[in-house]
Amino acid sequence: MSGNTSRLAAFAATLLLGTGLAACTVGPDYHAPSVTLATFPGTTAVAARKTAVAAPPLDRWWLGFHDPELTRIVQRALDQNLDLAASLARVQQSRAVAQEAGAELLPTFDLAAQGSAQHQSLQSPIGKIASGFPGYNRDQRLYDVGASASWEIDLFGGLRREENAARAELQVAEADRLGTRVSVAADAADAYFQIRGYQNRLAVTRNQIDVNSHLLKLVKLQLGNGLASEREVAQSEALVKQAQASLPPLQIALDAQLNRLDVLMGVQPGSYAGELTIVTAIPALPAIGAEDRPVDVLRRRPDIAAAERRLAAANERIGAAISDYYPKISLSGALGFDSLGSNHLFTAGAFEPIGTGALRWRLFDFGKIDAEVAQARGADAEALALYRQTALKAAEDVDNAFTTLTQTETHTQELQDEVSALTRARDMSQQSYESGAIPLTDVLDADRQLLTAQDEFAASRADAARAVVRTFRAIGGGWTA
Repeated sequence: MSGNTSRLAAFAATLLLGTGLAACTVGPDYHAPSVTLATFPGTTAVAARKTAVAAPPLDRWWLGFHDPELTRIVQRALDQNLDLAASLARVQQSRAVAQEAGAELLPTFDLAAQGSAQHQSLQSPIGKIASGFPGYNRDQRLYDVGASASWEIDLFGGLRREENAARAELQVAEADRLGTRVSVAADAADAYFQIRGYQNRLAVTRNQIDVNSHLLKLVKLQLGNGLASEREVAQSEALVKQAQASLPPLQIALDAQLNRLDVLMGVQPGSYAGELTIVTAIPALPAIGAEDRPVDVLRRRPDIAAAERRLAAANERIGAAISDYYPKISLSGALGFDSLGSNHLFTAGAFEPIGTGALRWRLFDFGKIDAEVAQARGADAEALALYRQTALKAAEDVDNAFTTLTQTETHTQELQDEVSALTRARDMSQQSYESGAIPLTDVLDADRQLLTAQDEFAASRADAARAVVRTFRAIGGGWTA
């Protein structure tokens, strides 16, 4: 429909029906789009995980680790995180905007009172004329008291569309707040498990330094007895130094995660670091309920809910733009009293009612409304594409999380078996060296292999816990539906 044709049709309808026309809403009605996803490939593998810990409730998944320190940290982050506080403030702003848009549908009432006093100039045009009349008084007063009302009649639903769009934007802000909550809980748990991982890796390295130092003493003792060479002493010292050199990078990474966790909890870095000085093992990993269908995951994820509500708001703004093709009718009135003296202010003679009806219609605007409607339709198409893209990325997150979890747990189990085997090999190598059956290089090589495997195992255990956190995050856990 062209702009001129739309205007002529609207004007004819207005002339025929006048102000008694029943209100109608122009523009497309919103229908939520549907997204169909196949079953996630890793669902069966996740459901088949072997763990002694039952699946926790999704809204508080961190309780499934049965780690009081983790529970306290996550709760503190949810209570004190500044990103979460900012998201709540955005919800309050959006709620106010929605209330304002709803108020536009209703009349506006004003009460005004005014009093003025004037000492008139005798040289002004009015003063020169009036001063010639008998009883002229240069001192004049005027009193005005009244109430007024104005109301734009929403005949074609433009204001209603704007209200619906504002309420959809409020729901966007609420979904974004929930998404921030999910992220804060997951980020806090991720930082916590990285901290535990680095602490365990540091403990492994320090323990290996003690073992290698003991070996160095043994080699030096044998050197004194003529059973070892200076080369073997140097090799043993190098092994100790190699282990010691790995401590600073691990400490740097540990401090970075401690600082990250403090910021997530809304405090200056270093505030809570002392509470995590005692090294503890990574807790047992909980099961994850994988019986959800993809549609359940899509409904639970706040980012998808926010994208759908943005689409709804964009759809409503199409109707708001189309409503500008039609006339705007407004009514206004005032009841008041106007008098030169306060003694006669509230009298029948001073009573001054006013009523006004107005019609405003943009007949010719050189295509401005057409452009506004085209812009609104373009924004709607963009919101639809972004909604579908958000759903696809959510499916990608879930698939990646499932794969990462199952493969990381398999890798961790293999590393555990490797550490057990290398520990036995290293112990037997040292016994053989002490008895003179093998050279020192065999013992040093066994030490290096064991240290590498122990470090990888400690890191993999932390990665497995982080993979569980990532999975809970991907399926939308962390808030009450």
